[in-house]
Amino acid sequence: MQKSAIYPPIYVLGNGQLGRMLRYAGAPLDIEVKPLAFDAPVFDLEENSIITAEIERWAETPLTQLLGNHKNFVNLNVFGTIADRFTQKSLLDKLQLSTSPWQLLESAEQWQNVFSNVGERVVVKRRTGGYDGRGQWIVTQDSIDQITPDLFGEVIAEKFIPFDGEISIVGARFRDGSTRFYPISHNLQQNGILRYSVCDVNLPNQQTYQTQAEQMLGTIMQDLDYIGVMAMECFVVGDTLLINELAPRVHNSGHWTQLGCSISQFELHLRALLDLPTPQLKQIAPSVMVNLIGIEHNNAWLEVPFSQLHWYGKEVRAGRKVGHINLCHPEQAQLIQLLEQLRPHLTDDFHSGLDWAINKLK
Repeated sequence: MQKSAIYPPIYVLGNGQLGRMLRYAGAPLDIEVKPLAFDAPVFDLEENSIITAEIERWAETPLTQLLGNHKNFVNLNVFGTIADRFTQKSLLDKLQLSTSPWQLLESAEQWQNVFSNVGERVVVKRRTGGYDGRGQWIVTQDSIDQITPDLFGEVIAEKFIPFDGEISIVGARFRDGSTRFYPISHNLQQNGILRYSVCDVNLPNQQTYQTQAEQMLGTIMQDLDYIGVMAMECFVVGDTLLINELAPRVHNSGHWTQLGCSISQFELHLRALLDLPTPQLKQIAPSVMVNLIGIEHNNAWLEVPFSQLHWYGKEVRAGRKVGHINLCHPEQAQLIQLLEQLRPHLTDDFHSGLDWAINKLK
C-alpha cells in the first residue's frame, strides 16, 4: 500500500540547478519537489499542490501558461514586478528605499536629460531578460551609439555607482508575516557574474550593513505580501547600502548556507511555502562559496577538507555556471588554508578572486 504524503507536492517552474537543489533539500523531510522543464507536457495538478519557480522569467509554453497563472502559484503577482527592472525600480522608489538614480529610456531625445539628471556615466540595462552581465552597457555622451533604436522603451538608464563593495542578503517571509534573515555575504562579481561569496559575521561593519539590509528586504517582502525566499543585492557606498537588484527566489549568493548555516536557503524556501516551524537562522562558521564558471570537472576538489562540491551536470562552456564549492571552518586562518589548497586545482582566471576572498578573511 502506498503511504500518504505528509506534505503536498511542490512543483518548480524550471529544472536547472536551483530546482535540483530544492529537490535535494526536500528529500530528508519527505517533501516531494518536482522541477519541471518549460516544455514538459501538461498534466492534472493535485488540488493541494504548491507551485514555485527557480527563475523570474520563462518561455511561453502550454505548461508555463497553466502553472504560471494557476491559483496555487505562490507569489503569482510578484514575478512580473520583479522581473521587469522598470517596475522593480519603481517599487523601490515607492517604498523610499535607496537605489541608484535611474529613468526609463524611451527615445534618443532623452539622452541629454539622462546625462543631466541621472549621471554623466550610466549603465543601460534591459528591462527584462538580461542577467550575468548580459543586456547591460556602460554609456557616456561619447558612446550613446551602443544603444540602438530597437532598445528604446526596453531599457532603463541607471547612474554608474563607483561602489566600495557588493553585498547580498537572503531572507524569507512566512505566511504569518514573520521573517528570517541570513547574515549578509560579501560578493565578488567579474564580468557581471558572481564568482565568490564570503560570509563571516565578524567582518568589519557587518552589523551596520546587516541592520540596513534586513530593514530594506523586510520592507519589500511585507509590501509584496511575499512568501518564501528572496535575495537582494546591494552596492556598498561608505556605510550606506544601495539596492542593485532583487531576486524572488533562492539565489547564487545564498549557496554558502548549504554548508555554513543551520538551515540552507533551499530548505528555508520549502519551510516558508509549507509554513513549517523554523528557528532563527544561525551561521555555523565563516564560509566561502566559489562559483565554478566555465571550468572542467576536477576530482582533486574532493581532496579539500571542510568543503562541499555541487556539480550541475551541464555541458561546460565559457562563462557558464557549472557548479560551486562551499568551504566552511570556524577558524579564519584555516579557511584561508583551505582556499590555498584549492588554488592549484582552479584555472588562472579564478586566482584574483581567491586573493580577494582571502583578503576579506584576514
